[in-house]
Amino acid sequence: MNASARIHGPAAREAIESRFARSIASRLSERAENVAPEIGERLRFAREKALEAGRLARSGTEVVSAGQGSAVLGFSRSPWWQRIATVLPLAALVGGLVLIEDWQTRSQISVAAEVDAALLSDDLPINAYRDAGFVEYLKAPPGE
Repeated sequence: MNASARIHGPAAREAIESRFARSIASRLSERAENVAPEIGERLRFAREKALEAGRLARSGTEVVSAGQGSAVLGFSRSPWWQRIATVLPLAALVGGLVLIEDWQTRSQISVAAEVDAALLSDDLPINAYRDAGFVEYLKAPPGE
């Protein structure tokens, strides 16, 4: 029975991961000597950027990519005014829709009240309201 078979649990897993990582690192080191200079420079820049992002992640800030290789630092907690500024347009939209609906309802009530007042102030016989043609006349928009 070999030594790795007797070790169980997290220690065995760490040993296997460590061996695997050393194997990958040695193969990458062998191949690094055959890389073109411009590719090597791009890889170096990417490695430095990844290390910086790791340091910033551990310190509580985050890196937000701004395109074309630049980065903007932002804190993970946004200030209260930024949170309000993100909700404000939605609140304005909802408020506007409520006001439009209220205005529309008041407009319809006003028009109906005018028609009712005009009908009640006229001297029409009761039989006029029973006539089907008169009901159609009332339903038609004014001016037709």
